Order: sequence, then structure tokens, then C-alpha cells
Amino acid sequence: MTDEEFLAAYDPSAFTPVAVTVDVVALTIRAGRLCVLLVERGESPYAGWRALPGGFVREETLDAAALRELAEETGAAMPAAVHLEQLRTYGTPQRDPRMRVVSVAYLAFAPSLPDPRAGGDASGAFWVPVDEVTELAFDHAHILADALDRARSKLEYTPLATAFLPPEFTMTELRAVYAAVWGEDLHAGNFHRKVLSVPGFVESTGTTASRGGERGGPKARLYRPGDAHLLHPALLRPTREDTVR
Repeated sequence: MTDEEFLAAYDPSAFTPVAVTVDVVALTIRAGRLCVLLVERGESPYAGWRALPGGFVREETLDAAALRELAEETGAAMPAAVHLEQLRTYGTPQRDPRMRVVSVAYLAFAPSLPDPRAGGDASGAFWVPVDEVTELAFDHAHILADALDRARSKLEYTPLATAFLPPEFTMTELRAVYAAVWGEDLHAGNFHRKVLSVPGFVESTGTTASRGGERGGPKARLYRPGDAHLLHPALLRPTREDTVR
């Protein structure tokens, strides 16, 4: 039998229909706090509940679907600097009461994501500090927990922290990213020494700039991302027993 003959006789209705969605955990730092983008669902199921931005995949790539859903449900185009990566796939039966739905979850970071304006089927959109997130629709609390674990771990062994920052940044600004994502206070001197001990993590621009809006104040040295893809040695997250001095 040829492929053409096989496909002509093939009956897809013989199998249980499955839909594919994308859900996006978009993280940024606002006022020194790690925040996640949430929408308020305007339609059933879970009407009125907060959820991660997401929706059904159309005739498009999964990456394109994730970016489209972010733009549609927040009413704003995503900046070119956004870092987008697949988190994992969620396919537990009954995770969606409508039908069997498999979701490909994404993790997104950017130095300055826009203020959200609800669009699509969302009735509201909000940046919420991750430590203030309560009950979410579907299995989105589980997805968010997995995303936070991924982000916190990746800051140890990759230069992902620089994705939260503008192209040039100070060591204080880089340390603030680690502090916000890890939820840990970090000793400035120790952090500075550890960062500069990692080959290719950051490189000096040879310039300085005032920070904090104080004219005439001390200027801080500016850095930019280096060419490293992995950090060796890794910047390990402090343990509970490690009091950062």
C-alpha cells in the first residue's frame, strides 16, 4: 500500500481527539521583586480565575504561538530582547475539563516587559510578585512552580540573569537579579568576586555611569554579557545554613 492509499483510507476520528495549547510563564523584575504575568479569565472554564497567558495552537510553530498568546492576552507586542525557552509538556488527563488538552509550557524573561493590557479572552492582566500568587486555574500553579525551579537553577550555571537586564548594567543591578529570583540577600563583595571569577560571564565596558537618579553621586562600572554559555565555576545558591555576610 502506498502512502497516498494509506492516507486516503486513514480515519483520524478512530482516535480520541487531543488539543494542543501553550502556556507562558513570563517573568520580570519590577521594583526589585520577581513578578509573573497573570491574566484574569473572561470565559469558562474558570471564568474570573487568574491564570498564565496561553491558548490553543493554530497553524504556527509552538514558539510563535507562545509569543502570539503573550501579545494577544496582554495587548502589547513582546520586545525583541525577550528570552523564550520551552519549560516542559503537561498532559495529565482531566487537566482541562473541556477535552484532552496537552500544553507545552514556556518560560519567558525580558529586562523590561510592558505594563499589561488585557486582550483576547482575558478580562484583566497583571504583574504579580511570585510570592503573592495564590490559587490559579487549571494546573497553572504546578507549571509556575516548575518554572521558578528552572529559573532559580539556571541562574546557578548559565548567564540567564543578564536576560533580565539592559545591554549594559552595573554589578549592583546584576546582584539584584540574583537576589530577586533566589529570594536571598547576597553580600556585595562576595558576589562581585564570584562573578568576576567566572570566565566569560561578564566583561567590563570600560565606562561608568550614575545609577539611582542622583546627579553628582559616585559612578558605577558598567558591564555587558560575556560569551559564556555555561558558568564554570557555577554561582551556587546560598543554602539555609549559609548566612551571607
